[in-house]
Amino acid sequence: MSGKKRILVDESEWYRAQRAAQNLKQVRRDVPRLLDEVRRQTEADQARTRAQLEERARRTEEALSGLADHTRRLERDTGRRLREQSERLQQELRGTADRLERDTRTMLAEQRAALERELAAERDQRRRDIADLTGRVDKIVGDRDRAAAAARDWLADGATMADLIATTLPHERHAPGRLHRLRLDLDTARRNSDAGQYEAALALSQSAYLNLSELRLDIEHRELERRLAQDAATDALVLVEALITQNEIRPVMGPDGRPLPGVELDVDRWSEGEHEELRGQVAERLSRAREDATTADEQRELLAEAADLEERLGEVVDRAGMQQLASQLRVNLADSVVGTLSRIGAYELMDGVYEDEDERRAFHAVLEHANGNKIVVQVLPAPEGETGQILRVLSYDYDTASERELRDRAEAVQHVLGEEGHPTGALESEPGVPEPVALDLDRFRPNADPLHKPQTGGAS
Repeated sequence: MSGKKRILVDESEWYRAQRAAQNLKQVRRDVPRLLDEVRRQTEADQARTRAQLEERARRTEEALSGLADHTRRLERDTGRRLREQSERLQQELRGTADRLERDTRTMLAEQRAALERELAAERDQRRRDIADLTGRVDKIVGDRDRAAAAARDWLADGATMADLIATTLPHERHAPGRLHRLRLDLDTARRNSDAGQYEAALALSQSAYLNLSELRLDIEHRELERRLAQDAATDALVLVEALITQNEIRPVMGPDGRPLPGVELDVDRWSEGEHEELRGQVAERLSRAREDATTADEQRELLAEAADLEERLGEVVDRAGMQQLASQLRVNLADSVVGTLSRIGAYELMDGVYEDEDERRAFHAVLEHANGNKIVVQVLPAPEGETGQILRVLSYDYDTASERELRDRAEAVQHVLGEEGHPTGALESEPGVPEPVALDLDRFRPNADPLHKPQTGGAS
């Protein structure tokens, strides 16, 4: 004879219906507020970038002023086109109000392709400009004095350009070793000039300068690509961070689809810390995105992770909401069981409590008959990965109770649950007798008087 009956309450359909009604996985997006929050949080990043670009422009202009007339015009034209390109691409990335709903990765890929096309066009334009400069050098060949003077100009311009790259551009990040090799070419050209080999010095110094100028262009474009990727990743992660904050507290919807007054979902509490853990992961990635040492490829990876993190936020909100709903379901099931046992067996509810007085845990109730018999009703969450609830009915009968009586009692409970829309699995009889400790609900109350213990006795 077993006084331990177990029923699996299958709530799969209930869970599906509740998910649909609550729309839990759909992360709330208050777009105007989000735009304001993203702008506010990225303002410091934008100000820092502007300051860096302005300082670089100042130092570049200062360096260019020392170049020969023909190279100064070439570099200033290149600088002007670079600035125009950078401003336009930055505006495209930041200036669209609907970008929160767009795939930023697609937008970034489009910009990257456009950047490559514009880099190719810029190089074509520079080759035309350089061809003009080269033609001038060809006219000097054979004139020793003019060749010596031209070589000195190209060497000076080359040294200026090398110093400009070394002091203002992240050349080792984007083109490791190239500046060093071109400086070696300048050194060779300088030795040729010192040895009176002016035509050789002129050809090599001009080639070194033009390669340095090309290096500057290449680094500028790579750095622009990195900054665009950085801005996209930073904005996307700030957006997820703002969404996490927006979804800290969610309304709970009633059957009519309207928020229930005074009822809220504390996502972090009901997700048991997953919400704050996710916030920490976003903060760590945002810190990496804001580091200039993070490469463009790494920034694109962070951008992809931002989309995954937003999806995970939806999953966290969904689990938290279902945990809260399941908690209420446990009380409802216990109430149904208590009402059934009261009706068929004249049992009265004596006590009820969640484990550790925590609504996220199992619910326990103790019922008592006038003759001293007791029943403990336990409603436990199903094992992880499963839906539904586990209902246990533990009978403590001090008079004689047959197996048939115990089973009839459990079947009556099962029947009522089915009528109320709670489908159940097969009724199981667990081996052994109910543990006396199950009667002591004060063990779930942290502040309960330890001297108070319920009376326990034999059980069927």
